[in-house]
Amino acid sequence: MPIFEYHCDDCTAEFEVLQRASDTNTHPRCPKCGALNPTKRFSAFATAGTQKETLSDNAT
Repeated sequence: MPIFEYHCDDCTAEFEVLQRASDTNTHPRCPKCGALNPTKRFSAFATAGTQKETLSDNAT
């Protein structure tokens, strides 16, 4: 299951939710204020490995 990042429009809290890809149309409640209108944020793709491994893989 992917982790989605959200920003609460009411209290400006930022939080992450482990959510099934099929549930992406449903918005979670803000854990700080309970609001139902968080905005999904764009998040960067994460990779596993060390920086040295990543750089050497790209060099070949």
